Amino acid sequence: MSGAVSSCARPAAASLSSMVILCLAATWLVWGSTYLAIKLALPGFAPFYLMGTRFIAAGVLLFAWVLVRRQPLPTRRQWLNALAIGALMLGGGMGGVAYAEQTIGSGLVVAFIAVVPLMIAALNLFWGVRPRPLEWAGIALGLAGILMLARGADFRASPVGLAAMIVATTSWSLGSVLSQRGLSPAPAAPGFASEMLCGGIVLLALAWARGEPMTWPAPSVATAAWLYLVVFGSLIAFNAYMVLLSRAPAALAASYTFVNPLIAMFLGVAFAGEHISRFEWLAAAIVLLGVVLILARKRG
Repeated sequence: MSGAVSSCARPAAASLSSMVILCLAATWLVWGSTYLAIKLALPGFAPFYLMGTRFIAAGVLLFAWVLVRRQPLPTRRQWLNALAIGALMLGGGMGGVAYAEQTIGSGLVVAFIAVVPLMIAALNLFWGVRPRPLEWAGIALGLAGILMLARGADFRASPVGLAAMIVATTSWSLGSVLSQRGLSPAPAAPGFASEMLCGGIVLLALAWARGEPMTWPAPSVATAAWLYLVVFGSLIAFNAYMVLLSRAPAALAASYTFVNPLIAMFLGVAFAGEHISRFEWLAAAIVLLGVVLILARKRG
């Protein structure tokens, strides 16, 4: 993570810095579009192979940049921490999302991801960190809005897909908390690169264990979507999220879970010809209100 974070202290609640604002924009806008990119890539890739190659490629590129800049390399302990966090956030988290998107509609996937702030808040109770009332209100409103959005989605999902989303959200939440509470990888780019390399290896191991075909599709929409996931979803947005975990409260870092559904809605209207009802727009407004409350607590 970028910057030192005590395992017993939460990030300071100072005014929002320009870095935090840029990282919020990356997680809100870019990750909101990755659901569409994953859908477009899955016809050409098996789910764990898709995610494994994505993070390996991004990790290699970032690690090469670290070597060129001659930055300090991770220690043995930091590599072990990167393996633990990468296995949770990328192996269980992103691998579970890709697996679930084979059988579950994107609306339901996003609705499940909306429980991440609540899971993070619950896990932080073990370290004595209790959300303030305004934070709880923001999280509750955001979750209510997401559930309203999900009412119009296709809920005819397989039990295996639902189980995959439970694993994904739990793994991501636990990894997010542990990255702040004693399992910190190397700071800045070396840490980000080590997490993606370790997480990618775990994902490829899962792909091999499941017998997924490890073949490369011909140039197509799927390969273009894979490139988008590598550059924007991995190198830009994931690194931005890890910076947020080190510089902002966990609830603010996880606020992307409230905004991503709105981005997905706009992309659906613009590129898939989807119709958004008045009820769904109302739900979107409630989601945004929840984000405003979390930001208000940050500024307070």
